[in-house]
Amino acid sequence: MLVSRSNLARLIGLLMALALVAAACGGEAEGVDPDVSCEFGDLNLVNPAVLTVATGEPVFPPWMGVGDDNFDVPESKTGFEGALVYALAAELGFSDDQVVWERTGFDEVIAPGPKNWDFNIQQYSITEARDQVVDFSVPYYTTRQALVTFATSQFATATSIDDLKDAKLGAAIGTTSLDFVEDVIKPNTEVAVYDENVGAEAAMIAGQIEGLVVDLPTAYFVTAVQVADSVIVGQFEESAAAPDDYGMLFAEGNPLVSCINAALDVLISDGKLQEFEDEWLTQDGAIPVIGG
Repeated sequence: MLVSRSNLARLIGLLMALALVAAACGGEAEGVDPDVSCEFGDLNLVNPAVLTVATGEPVFPPWMGVGDDNFDVPESKTGFEGALVYALAAELGFSDDQVVWERTGFDEVIAPGPKNWDFNIQQYSITEARDQVVDFSVPYYTTRQALVTFATSQFATATSIDDLKDAKLGAAIGTTSLDFVEDVIKPNTEVAVYDENVGAEAAMIAGQIEGLVVDLPTAYFVTAVQVADSVIVGQFEESAAAPDDYGMLFAEGNPLVSCINAALDVLISDGKLQEFEDEWLTQDGAIPVIGG
């Protein structure tokens, strides 16, 4: 059967339209359960009509509470995670005053059982071990580990992991930074372990360690605010250690994960998450790479 040129054009147009519809109706965003209702009245919340968010005590820039007047003030909506929380809340239908905050330690919440908050955000790396007892959102940030030392240190010019074998290094307990030092760098001297990054910073100032390993955004904060005359030696290349994926932490089985993932997908799609990263986490100047 012959098809006229006009009918062929109509047929091509119809096929293209159907393809667009099929693409638009494609699979749900990653981590989104289509059977979970995310209507405001259906959200699984620990407290009615408010979003209860947990974070650390204190919180640190550039993640939250940026600026002298905002330090340790999550309600300021400053910092990457601070801005993200309020943007997610708005996507779910909450006003700013319907976001309430709880404070927790870092390790204590990585345990089975109910929580008195809807989700916890304080740079939790998504790991298989943690995922056995809690649930995570899809990643909201991916980072790499970095080395901080003093500008005058013999290790300030390190370009490879081999250059760090004789360094006395420190990291915070329960972090992938500590795992990275122990499993990848493998220094000849036992790694110094601290409860928080501030303990490692104090130890470096006191000369007890020669460098500390943290995620790259934290390294910016350490060198800019916490430890005078310190520098970022470099970020470790991806082949030496897989980047950390940060996720929001939930009680195991909480259906709210699906709704947060859907809201996060919107922020990713419209470029808002990238705007937050550019505003709060990206710094001027290239950071060297420390090879494997």
